[in-house]
Amino acid sequence: MSRFARLCEIASPTGEEAAVAAAVKAEIESFGIDVFEDDAAGPTGAGSGNLLFRIEGEKPGYVLFCAHLDTVPHSGPISVVIEDGVYRSGGDTILGADNKAAVAVMMELTNRYREKRPPIGIEVLFTVAEEQGLLGAVAFDKSLLKARIGFVFDHATDIGEVITSAPSLHKINAEFKGVEAHAGLVPEAGRSAIAAAATAISEMKLGRVDEETTANIGRVEGGSSGNVIPGSCRVSGEARSTDPDRVIEVIAAMSDSMISAASEMGCEVDIVTEEVFRGYRIANDSPALAVAEAALRARGHEPKHVPTGGGSDAHVFILAGIDALLLANGTYDNHTNDESVPQANLVEMLEICEEILIAAAARC
Repeated sequence: MSRFARLCEIASPTGEEAAVAAAVKAEIESFGIDVFEDDAAGPTGAGSGNLLFRIEGEKPGYVLFCAHLDTVPHSGPISVVIEDGVYRSGGDTILGADNKAAVAVMMELTNRYREKRPPIGIEVLFTVAEEQGLLGAVAFDKSLLKARIGFVFDHATDIGEVITSAPSLHKINAEFKGVEAHAGLVPEAGRSAIAAAATAISEMKLGRVDEETTANIGRVEGGSSGNVIPGSCRVSGEARSTDPDRVIEVIAAMSDSMISAASEMGCEVDIVTEEVFRGYRIANDSPALAVAEAALRARGHEPKHVPTGGGSDAHVFILAGIDALLLANGTYDNHTNDESVPQANLVEMLEICEEILIAAAARC
């Protein structure tokens, strides 16, 4: 799909989605379809609002397809090459298949029905600021959606995988406050905020805490000079678990370690925790699951139910009461310079979208 390569080569790290959103909107409108752009750019810090459009179907009702327009940060322009039928980055950057592979597929699906009705209505939402915590989907007014089932193509594994459980994510940010002093003259007068943070971190259980839970401290920064006892230190981390109670327990334990270490080292600590998204488990009787399984089998794929440790816009829709499902889209090594997607997988994703429409229409 030349469209896919064109989209990838329009840089769109979170906050800079304006150019790719404009290109997508212009092309969809050239099909004679109205595109609504919301005001999510303001509250999310994105370069654009979310884009929503619909095509009425032969049968009443709609199926939601969702993908995001932004990418992770990268340096330098993106160029796309094809090697042995596989799209790759031609330089030392990401490719942008996350999530432009899905965007391109959904645009082509729309193109197929510009002059004829699909079996059931199509509702497409392209979100912004997904990579920074699903911000676009959170800001979007979900009451605008007409679909009650939806599909998010944003999981970088083999086509056929169906994500049936995903974790809650809680962030933790702390600022340790110590006392500055000259490290060579009067070190006894100081209270090291960095030492307090290091002690706290050393007492935490990090990495894979249990089968369903992970914890991480990802950033530590503080101090002002090598010859000054550091008076401040900022620490950022997270915990994830498919058990909503367990993630709260782990964040609480991390907080307790910080409070204890600060007290022991004669420092203070301010801690802020935040639920970024809430986990879910897909019910066995989910209509979206039944539709996805029928569509995959129609294309010769045996559905494989798998968990994920990451987040997607499906989290937001499920919390809003929409029966949404995250599906693998056949991309690989997302967020790295080795990111790739076979041309055949783009075609297969498109055909699976077609089968989703057929299966959803059959259930009406």
